Amino acid sequence: MLDLPMFGLPIIATLVPSIRSLPLPASSMSFLMMPITLSMSAAPAAAPLPDFSKWGPVQREKMSNVRRATARSLGQSWSVIPMVTQFDKADITELEQLRKQYGPRAEAAGGKLTPTAIILKVAAVALKRFPKFNASIDLANEEIVYKHYVHVGVAVDTDRGLLVPVIRNVDQKNVIALAVELTALAQKARDRKLGLEDMQGASFTISNLGGIGGTGFTPLVNGPEVAILGVSRGNTEPVYIDGQFQPRMMMPLSLTYDHRLIDGADGARFLRWVCEALEKPFLLML
Repeated sequence: MLDLPMFGLPIIATLVPSIRSLPLPASSMSFLMMPITLSMSAAPAAAPLPDFSKWGPVQREKMSNVRRATARSLGQSWSVIPMVTQFDKADITELEQLRKQYGPRAEAAGGKLTPTAIILKVAAVALKRFPKFNASIDLANEEIVYKHYVHVGVAVDTDRGLLVPVIRNVDQKNVIALAVELTALAQKARDRKLGLEDMQGASFTISNLGGIGGTGFTPLVNGPEVAILGVSRGNTEPVYIDGQFQPRMMMPLSLTYDHRLIDGADGARFLRWVCEALEKPFLLML
């Protein structure tokens, strides 16, 4: 058995008989049968760049603190976490009507009832029903850490780059309260007033690019979280219902998760539940 702790599970050496049966020279067999040791701490060295000025004018500028932190964090996550992305669509036709109906109530409270605010609440309930998505992997102790709080990071596009403020105890707040807090945090991020504590402690993340465009994307898990939900722009599409095509507002969703902890079937169930909750908000009360 080859134990690869980096991936959190052993690779069973049932492949060895197949390898032995191949017509390989003895030197190759010796190499294949050598023990494997992987280290999570050592980051790959950056490859030297060519001299781009040989082909035309160039300009260099220092990376901002935000860009350096983003590059370091996502580079580490990409190198360590085996990620899978699941795609689905939610019919938000009725939800959009409700959002417009109750939008003035959120505005009166000082917020804006955006799709993200509603998705925050849906995601919080989903995380309670599917606790693996609100967990982290402790490889050093070979344990899964289940969190009994629901703190959700929301990606915000700013002139300094991507910032992810965290809304805490999302499961304990109603949609109007979440709309107000989300509006305030997004403005705080754009005004460069976020503190480090405002961006720490998330157990799940939502990234909504619907305001910009696109039909789908694959968001990257920000470890030690194990999942992230991507939201793209909703569009009116023909959907076959009761024997005829009807115009429906369909919202593309993409769920990326850590495959070391979450299986594909679990990912499909989680995302389908989110879609059904957006289509039938009554599910949130069941």
